[in-house]
Amino acid sequence: MPARTVFSLDDLSTSVPKIFQQVQLTTANHQKNYIALYKLQTDAAKQRENVQNGRSVKLTGERAFEDVFISMLSRALPVKKGATVADRILKFVGGYTKLINEKAAEDRRKPGYDEDDDDTASRFVNRLLRFLFKGCTAKDKVVRFRVVQCIAEMVAHLGEIDEDGYTILRDSLLERVRDKEVPVRVQAVIALSKLCGSEDPLEQPNITDILLDTLHHDASADVRKAALVNLPPSPLTLAALLSRSRDVDPTIRKLVYSAVLEPNCVINKPSSEGQEQTVEGVGLTHPRVLSIAQRELIIRNGLGDREESVKAAAAKLMSTWVDVVRPAEVKPEEGQGVAEADLIAFLNLFDLVENSTAENALVSVFKTRVDLLDGLQFGDAFWNSVSPEKAFLARVFVDHCVSTKDDARVENALPVVTALAFKIQATYNELLEQVQAEEEEMLLRGAVEEEHEEERIEREFVIGEMLRMAVNLDYADEIGRRKMFQLVRDMISQDILPEGLVSRCLDVMRELSPSERDLIRVVVEVVHELRDPSDEDEPVRDTSGADDAETTIGETPMTARTVRVGPKPATEMSPEERARADAIDLRCLSLCIGMLERVNGTFEENSTLEGILGELIIPAVKRKELLLREKGLVSLGLCCLIARRMAQNSFQLFLSQLQSAPEVLKIRVLQIVFDIMMVHDGIFLGPGSTNGERIVEFLLHILDTDESEKVQALLCVGLSKLMLSGMVADERVLQSLVLIYISPETVNNQELRQCLSYFFPVYCYSSSTNQRRMQKIFIPLYDKLSEVYKEWDGDENMISPAQASLMFVDWTDPQKSAAVAAKVPGHVVDESIHVDLASNIIKALFNDELEKDDKKALCQLLGRLYLPDKVDDDKIRTLKFLMDNLSSRRPLRDSAAKNAFAKFETAISKKFDAQLADFNEEEYRQLEYLQELFEFVDDIIPNDADEEEAPKRRGGKKRSVSVVSDMTSTTSAPSGDESTPPPRRKSNGKGKAKRRRLSQSDDESDEETPTERGGTPLSVAPTRVMPRRSAADKSRVAVTKTLAPPPSETEEDEDEGDEDEDDEEDQEATPAPSRGRGQGDATKAQPSKVREAEKSDAEIDDLLDGEIQHDSIMDSSEEEDADEVDDLLG
Repeated sequence: MPARTVFSLDDLSTSVPKIFQQVQLTTANHQKNYIALYKLQTDAAKQRENVQNGRSVKLTGERAFEDVFISMLSRALPVKKGATVADRILKFVGGYTKLINEKAAEDRRKPGYDEDDDDTASRFVNRLLRFLFKGCTAKDKVVRFRVVQCIAEMVAHLGEIDEDGYTILRDSLLERVRDKEVPVRVQAVIALSKLCGSEDPLEQPNITDILLDTLHHDASADVRKAALVNLPPSPLTLAALLSRSRDVDPTIRKLVYSAVLEPNCVINKPSSEGQEQTVEGVGLTHPRVLSIAQRELIIRNGLGDREESVKAAAAKLMSTWVDVVRPAEVKPEEGQGVAEADLIAFLNLFDLVENSTAENALVSVFKTRVDLLDGLQFGDAFWNSVSPEKAFLARVFVDHCVSTKDDARVENALPVVTALAFKIQATYNELLEQVQAEEEEMLLRGAVEEEHEEERIEREFVIGEMLRMAVNLDYADEIGRRKMFQLVRDMISQDILPEGLVSRCLDVMRELSPSERDLIRVVVEVVHELRDPSDEDEPVRDTSGADDAETTIGETPMTARTVRVGPKPATEMSPEERARADAIDLRCLSLCIGMLERVNGTFEENSTLEGILGELIIPAVKRKELLLREKGLVSLGLCCLIARRMAQNSFQLFLSQLQSAPEVLKIRVLQIVFDIMMVHDGIFLGPGSTNGERIVEFLLHILDTDESEKVQALLCVGLSKLMLSGMVADERVLQSLVLIYISPETVNNQELRQCLSYFFPVYCYSSSTNQRRMQKIFIPLYDKLSEVYKEWDGDENMISPAQASLMFVDWTDPQKSAAVAAKVPGHVVDESIHVDLASNIIKALFNDELEKDDKKALCQLLGRLYLPDKVDDDKIRTLKFLMDNLSSRRPLRDSAAKNAFAKFETAISKKFDAQLADFNEEEYRQLEYLQELFEFVDDIIPNDADEEEAPKRRGGKKRSVSVVSDMTSTTSAPSGDESTPPPRRKSNGKGKAKRRRLSQSDDESDEETPTERGGTPLSVAPTRVMPRRSAADKSRVAVTKTLAPPPSETEEDEDEGDEDEDDEEDQEATPAPSRGRGQGDATKAQPSKVREAEKSDAEIDDLLDGEIQHDSIMDSSEEEDADEVDDLLG
């Protein structure tokens, strides 16, 4: 046996480095080296010296060990990130800290231990931490990273440290959370997350709050990911963790489901039988612990994500929920399988009535868990007692099998037609009995108990789900088909049928009807029956031959003929009868809307519709009640979609409703207007349309003046669709959409912003023509934005023109369009768009009134433009010609702008040196088709050398034009020379007032009349009138500045002489429409709301009654239409 060697402190300098040499190679030997290093430290701690005559002890051994250990650690600190050898060393340091503190804890549990004395472990940890604290503020980012990484490895196993050490540790880590280096912040977040559980909740700043703030607002995805994974879930942090399911980084969104929600569904807790056994308990993210809103948020964000990896993680979580949601002690019911019991318990987590979240979750489970799909059995026991969960499960199961074309499972799941019809009938009878009971309860008690109301809603839901299943039934069984048809027809014939079941019944009726004509005939008969005021006890049906009627497969059973009695006039009705008649009319209109939504044929092919048009729809449009008028207009709009001529004649009526209608009605009418234009585009927006320009002006007028966010969003959606489809190519529409998108006052209109955020890239990248159109409007819009930005004084922050110009550069980038063209055959890319944009920018720089900051922004924008390898000679020479003349006639004086311009000029000269080698300005001027360019340059007066840089300001007042009449004509010059405005006047900056949004102003320009443009004018097209120099003009902010050039001095003088007379005539001719905020005295500029409503109602009556000669479906403006209109109104 070898002799034991005597320990010497000199051995530390060789033994400790050997250990560090081994641990940096692999983590497999760490445990062995923990023991070896601990033995060295224990032996070294025994080496002590007595000082002060034995009254104290000097720990020379511990000090020597710590010196060697810190020396070895310090060698790993300067190693850059990514080196695994340094990572292993720091991991070893953290593990060794854990070991020595565990050994110290064992010693403290021994009897006779004095807790007041410091032990070797605490002294070692305190010294090591104080050494690392010095590196937290090091200038070298690598050292800071390694120091904080080492602290993060140690912080969970520090044991007992003094108060001062903990305070320094906490403050150092909180400071590193704000470090400019991302890796340092990541390690600081990891370290702080391990301190959350031990901190005092009253201590400020609170570590949890700091981490939550980092989770929400840190710009780095790595830092947010570290906070998400390491922040311990708790009721306080759960909402913040769930919010990361909408993070911009897909990895973080995935980790919410895979690293936070799924692992914490269940927890292992000790069993009551013994501490060694564990059972699964309910975790913090268990589905039964979460609220309904949180569960729906998780499913909606996860299964609706665009990334497949996120959807897969969410689907895996749904599968886990199905396994854990049913408690182990709850056994399946008799005759119920395990799969059915688990899925029913899963569906109990959701509100099945409100939204489709539960359906998406269940379909996801069917896709990922085929075993559950195979385990479902829909036998007789299943249908004996149908709950909302069972009906929902069966319906989603059938829909899923139909979508996957699994016919075998559909046949096994669906009951026979007759059985399902009887089941629907029985449930519907129970619903009718409950409704009658509720009416009696309301009469007796004045209120209905909440439980009874919930039961009624559940029965309605069950009936609706069974009707949705009935659509997929096989109706080869004639007996079952006749039974189902008669049942559904009887249901829609009763006005007590809930509104939500009308569409379900019509879906089944459409499936049972062999043609659209039969469906329309049945619905029209039902409408006549509902509106028939005859006594129910009187025999009004002609049932002769009804029992003997026979049908074959594919035919609709004959319905009994009804002897109709004319409705009682409204003047003879009592208030109760009138209310009853209005309720029936609403039900009939709902039936008409549902029927028309399911019809694809033309109006002329279904003459049965003429009756309800004149008897029901048109009178409803004339009614004053909002709900009746709304349903009437929707029905008329649906008729217009299948009747081209009717759409042309009735379009005037819908536009007239947009001026004074309430918001709810205005939204429905706008939907109708856009649908009609999309379906019948040739009539209203086609090449031969006479009123297309007026319609666009009118829609822009509504967009400019309406205050409702929903109306603004709907208008932007509709106009975007028209622009994207190519039906509208007006640059004014594009300008208005850009302006409202950039406006700070639409920042809270998320629907509008989201629509336009999607529209602009898709619109521009899909076509070079669209990019060219965007390039043309850039300079005028930049001038407008520049003025607005200087004068804006609203509470919201507005983006600068320089920031907006970067969006234009991206939208007009030919490379983005080329990427789309590679996927679309025949798509041609115009690569010279940015070259023409550069020419436009340089022409704008000739404007001496342009501010210094604007010139700087435009010059810096030149360096971001894409310059293709091949450019037309004339285009590049035009650009060179403009740059040379700018340098000689209007040289830039700002150093930043001058440097950016010089850099761009050098790049052009270098890249296109061959094309510009023989460039001669005198020869170039001989080209006749560029004479406008030469005239523009020749009109520029060169600046004197000593001229001041300060911009000129003119004192004259400037009138502006409304968005609806702004830029009515735009000329297109060749070679990218378009869209360059003349030098503009500067605003005097007076009369600032907050405006609703960034838009063109409201004054109508003096343009040609509608008759001069040709075609019949639309009477509802807006003509905005106000005194040209009223106080309202001064109070409008620059948000409403127009792109139109200011009038000349001669025109202004003439206008001043005639303004009073013109204003008086204009106001007599057309009343001013309602305006937004800051429009002056509303009592003088517009009539009262009561008078507006009366006038609007009178106009509608005139349009519908044909008393005035407007283009509407109700009048007879032409003799050839007389017979048709008489039939419609008869």
